[in-house]
Amino acid sequence: MDELAYSINRTAKALGVGRSTIYKLIKTGQVDALKIGTRTLITTASIARLTEARPET
Repeated sequence: MDELAYSINRTAKALGVGRSTIYKLIKTGQVDALKIGTRTLITTASIARLTEARPET
């Protein structure tokens, strides 16, 4: 089974950005976050949407 969500750290590393950028993306609604206990997880679907929407340079 594929993972449904990633940690903040793993998401930041995968996207090549810092943790603060991930928190900004959550705050602006660009990625969907799940709160499970004390952990904040980012859904893989929202990461895929974000990367597909970004123009290539």
